[in-house]
Amino acid sequence: MDRDPKHLQEMLKRSHAHKGASFLEIYQNCNIFNDGAFEVFTEKSSKADNTIFVEQGQPLIFGAQKNLGIRLDGHKPVVVDLNDGQFTASDLWIHDEQDFGKAQILTRMFDDARIEGHLPRPFGVFYQIFRPTYEDIMAAQLEEAKAKRGPGSLDKLLAGNETGRLHKQIIYITI
Repeated sequence: MDRDPKHLQEMLKRSHAHKGASFLEIYQNCNIFNDGAFEVFTEKSSKADNTIFVEQGQPLIFGAQKNLGIRLDGHKPVVVDLNDGQFTASDLWIHDEQDFGKAQILTRMFDDARIEGHLPRPFGVFYQIFRPTYEDIMAAQLEEAKAKRGPGSLDKLLAGNETGRLHKQIIYITI
């Protein structure tokens, strides 16, 4: 949210630091087209009961007194009251940024805030996976080729009698 600069700064840093593609959605008020559309998530009087900030390895807890939590009933998230003695923080959904299935559930938590017992809107990193980028794979292929065939020489390649193979050998040459 644009009105939560500390969290926004953290998400911008995480998005920038992630190697590869990242997608960051920012809720920003527009005075002309949707003025007040996100007030329920930004106003001090309603923010705590309508938003949940997910953190890696932490249970999903929210509410003005941190008395509400999210528990999974199968694959369905449900709001539970931690003060009624039926559930504790250990019974709640623990956020895992590398769990694709739970990330999909988080993306669908868009209940109407006017409905009693509605789900809060999640904010934070829903899903993050680490895998090689195209550049990493290409650099590894070039290093492997140099290790097998040597650094190569453009002069030697052009002076040779196998210029028909030029297109196959060009990736092994360093300039």
